[in-house]
Amino acid sequence: MAWVYLIAAGILEVGWALGLKSTQGFTRFWPSVWTAAAIIGSMILLAMAARTIPIGVAYAVWTGIGVLGATVLGMAILGEPVSATRLLCLVLILGGVIGLKLTAH
Repeated sequence: MAWVYLIAAGILEVGWALGLKSTQGFTRFWPSVWTAAAIIGSMILLAMAARTIPIGVAYAVWTGIGVLGATVLGMAILGEPVSATRLLCLVLILGGVIGLKLTAH
């Protein structure tokens, strides 16, 4: 169950990272509320996952999901630049996250 919590925490991290853009510096009420809720939910789920998963692995996977999701959705939805170098870096991050997952005890 810890891995389910961790994946959900990572998805919420992607949500709050993208949500920051729509808060306009926390000047817009509802986007700010939803972003803050995603931050809190992400932290709670990360803490729950870290009860079982080593914190180094949990944190790396959590941030990896956040980086991958925010970057890919930023490119797909927000029109952020796409380049071969950026895609290669994403593949490297994904490899690291998978490697940590496979070696976690």
